[in-house]
Amino acid sequence: MNARPWTAVYHAQTAPDLPPRPHPHLPALIRESASRFRSREACALGLPNGVQGGLRFEEVDALSDAFAVYLRDVAGFAQGDRVAIQMPNCLAYPVVVFGALKAGVVIVNTNPLYTAPEMAKQFVDSGATGLVTIDLFADRVAEVLPVTTIRRVVVVTLSDLLPTVKRWLVWGVQKYVRRMIPAVTFPHDTFTHAMAQGQERVAAGTDATAYARTLNHDSLAALQYTGGTTGVAKGAMLTHGNLLANIEQCLQVWRPWLLPAGDAILTALPLYHIFAFTANLMLFWVIGGRNVLSPSPRPLSNLRVLLERERFTWFTGVNTLFAALMHEPWFTARREWGFTGSVAGGMALVPAVADRWEQVTRTPIYQGYGLTETSPVVTLLPFHRVKRGSIGVPVPGTDVRLVDDEGRDVPVGTPGEVVVRGPQVMQGYWEKPEETAQALRDRWFHTGDIAQMDDEGYFFIVDRKKDMILVSGFNVYPNEVEAAIASHPGVLDCAVVGVPDQDTGEWVVAYVVRKDASLTDEDIRAHCRETLTGYKVPKIVVFRDDLPKSNVGKVLRKDLRSDAITVKDA
Repeated sequence: MNARPWTAVYHAQTAPDLPPRPHPHLPALIRESASRFRSREACALGLPNGVQGGLRFEEVDALSDAFAVYLRDVAGFAQGDRVAIQMPNCLAYPVVVFGALKAGVVIVNTNPLYTAPEMAKQFVDSGATGLVTIDLFADRVAEVLPVTTIRRVVVVTLSDLLPTVKRWLVWGVQKYVRRMIPAVTFPHDTFTHAMAQGQERVAAGTDATAYARTLNHDSLAALQYTGGTTGVAKGAMLTHGNLLANIEQCLQVWRPWLLPAGDAILTALPLYHIFAFTANLMLFWVIGGRNVLSPSPRPLSNLRVLLERERFTWFTGVNTLFAALMHEPWFTARREWGFTGSVAGGMALVPAVADRWEQVTRTPIYQGYGLTETSPVVTLLPFHRVKRGSIGVPVPGTDVRLVDDEGRDVPVGTPGEVVVRGPQVMQGYWEKPEETAQALRDRWFHTGDIAQMDDEGYFFIVDRKKDMILVSGFNVYPNEVEAAIASHPGVLDCAVVGVPDQDTGEWVVAYVVRKDASLTDEDIRAHCRETLTGYKVPKIVVFRDDLPKSNVGKVLRKDLRSDAITVKDA
């Protein structure tokens, strides 16, 4: 049997295996793209009232050089030191990230919406000694700093790097009108001051390229923390080689659909999440694309002016974002959107949502699959040969197997755990040897996800292994039940979990957000019976106004499982 049957469906311009990576590290790739696309606009800040300012490739390159010099020569960080970066999408984000990579420090992407205890756990676990944060959450930082090893803090404002008048206007509205910015009560450098110090050193002759001379593919680039939806978050150790490989793997699939004059993407997903970090920030930097950065897509009206005024060729999102947009009258009223395509990741794309998206936008949507531990992309639908419901085929240079509980390969068409081997797979979990040994066995990463493969090599996700529900000895996969419920026209959102039962092992519990206020639990069950066998039909249906979700919109099933126990016992 062909070890990689999926290569037969690759586009003619997609290499059957991953070509040698020409760059020794990420700073080399960053500088090359800056040189190629110097005068193009690389990124712009997208606010609810429209695009406010932007930076050209050459400007991002020069500014990130200055920030690298600040980190090494002013702040005194050394190669390998961990620096936490905690900010929403803004113009300072690519400057800070590229500067940190150029400086050879290890970035620790941190959700700015974290509570103080969550921040403390990640900062302490990573051993971060530096922090670049947004002023909006300075009060939480003040609470956390005493229990961490952080010794240097840089405070960014959302309006940094905007033209002067716009910068003061945006900051003034946040500070004095909306009263969103608390006082900064701890020692810090402002981003403006840090940049000025770095620029002074560059002007005096400091060579920012020198820091990367000792970097290579094996050098640690990032500690990317897993979402923590099923347990305690762990820092996946991603190297320069891991990220370079995944950028090229994505490019191999994407290349035939890219425009010679440059593409534009709306980045509504947070760049601190690995999906947007690789697919939006890094990939579109490499191709010379324009990246409009939205600090927050919530409420969805934040995106309205951007989508209606700007020309975007690509849009990335998660299932919940696509579904929510299609409940917005202003979105569905437009006859077509003109995207070359949209790419879904982060969670399973419900077929009903995909079908509706293509009907509303008159443009295609492609699903991919990946994990934080794989930088993140493992599979992506070939854009020229789409199979609805499939997560696609492995990207070049990637091996994927499906195995049973004993680690044996399962037959084609049979569900099995997804295990992955490839140059994008992490080196392990930061300072967690036992968890690393459990996840990485004989160079294969065990994902905990269940999938099936067809005879052409297309993969179909069944569910998370840990989320599987066992009813009277039968496996029930929440994704399948959720897809059935989501197809009901009266449902806005849903999630399914299992709750222990002494007679059947577990009950299926469905949480539903109603679009139609008259919808009943029996309506849901009757709808499910049309497509699902009896033991898969929810035993309990709970209606909620909303569902608990992660920073990228992924439903937190672990929170619902705790609630379901209470509901069942009530």
